[in-house]
This record gives sequence, structure tokens and C-alpha cells, in this order.
Amino acid sequence: MNPMLQQLKNHRSIRQFTGQPISAELRHEILNAAKMASTSQHIQATHIIRITDPTLRKKLREICSDQTYVESAAEFWVFCADFSKHAKIVPNAEFDWTEWLLVGAIDTGIFAQNVLTAAEASGLGGVFIGSLRNDIEQVDKLLKLPQYVVPLVGMCLGYPAQDPMLRPRFPVEMLCSENEYHPLDPVKLAEFDAEISAYYQARSQKDLTWSDYMKAVFSEQKRPQILDYLQSKGFLKR
Repeated sequence: MNPMLQQLKNHRSIRQFTGQPISAELRHEILNAAKMASTSQHIQATHIIRITDPTLRKKLREICSDQTYVESAAEFWVFCADFSKHAKIVPNAEFDWTEWLLVGAIDTGIFAQNVLTAAEASGLGGVFIGSLRNDIEQVDKLLKLPQYVVPLVGMCLGYPAQDPMLRPRFPVEMLCSENEYHPLDPVKLAEFDAEISAYYQARSQKDLTWSDYMKAVFSEQKRPQILDYLQSKGFLKR
């Protein structure tokens, strides 16, 4: 099998790391590879902030549900959608259209995945940290973000100190259809629920299916303050 395909198929989130630092040369190589990510209209609406200050790392860890690896991983990077550069070039730009924030989020997500893929190809592991948005306004203040820049996700990187099980994903048939959308197949869902239940029982003795987990995820408010914050940054007004 193609080595890149094998690497992609073997992706796991890594949350335990050795104490080995990542060299400046390797960081540079990862970023040089990742920056070639696809970008809408060559806008390149992404900015990464590398967090090296120990006090700042600690504060961000507390915001991120106190996940210890935010503070202890060799690297913690914050990926931002960034239109501040463009605002300096085009002072009258209409960034408040919803489309532009979608473009920034997509660009930044693609860039971030490129970073993780490049890191894994270099023997590193990592994990995305969405809980960075638990207190997005405080993150904004801590990182001194200007107007038209918003933090979207964090990433821990380092040398793996664990070898976790692969977490099952949907079969391709649940992800891809031809010419038109295909609704959820209850038989395929039941099969996937059984696979996930076996995974959780093997990993942590939880009796949990994917459907059970989704019911919990989507049955509560999710960071309701974010809309006001994004509008205050100049986005999502029309």
C-alpha cells in the first residue's frame, strides 16, 4: 500500500507525549509543507500562534477543560481564521458576509489538517483541541487578537508516548453516494453502533454506542456566546 495512504488510515489522536522537544528545523519543515494547503481564491486566511510562554500555556489549559496535555505537550499551536492582513490591504472590505467566515474556517481547517499530517509523517503525534472555544473571548484577549482574527482550534504536538487503538469511522457507504444524497441506512447504523460499542468496551469498559453519544452531544446548548463574539469581531452580520 502507498505509505501516505497507510499513514492516513492509521491516524490516532495522541494525548500522551514524551518530554522530547521538537526541533526548530522540524517545525519549519512542517509549516513549509502545511502552507501549501488548498486555499479559496488564494486568500490564505489563516494564522498560527505558537504558545511557548509557560504562564500562557497554563491559562489556556484551564480554558481547555483542564486537559493537561495542552500544557505538557512539546508544542501547542492555536489556529486562527485571519482577515486582518486583508483588511489592511482592502480597508473597505465587506468581511461581515457569512461566506467570508466560512472561507476562513475552511481554509484554516485544511491548513491545520495539513500540519497534523506533516507532523505524523515526521514521527510525531497530535490532537486537535476544540475546547479552546470554551471561553473564546478570553482566548482572544490572552492572544491579543486584532479585529477580523478569531481562534478556531488548538493543536498539541509531540513525540508519542502511547499507542492507542484506532477509533472506528463510518464505512465508506455511509459517507459517499453517487449523484444524489442517500439517507441514513438503519442497518448500516446498527452495524456501526455495534462496532463502536465493542471499541468502547475494549478501551474503557463503557457501554456506549455512537448513537447514544450523539444523543448526548446534540441535546444541550453548545457555547452559546460564540455568535455574539464572532459578530463583535466583524463577522456574520449578513
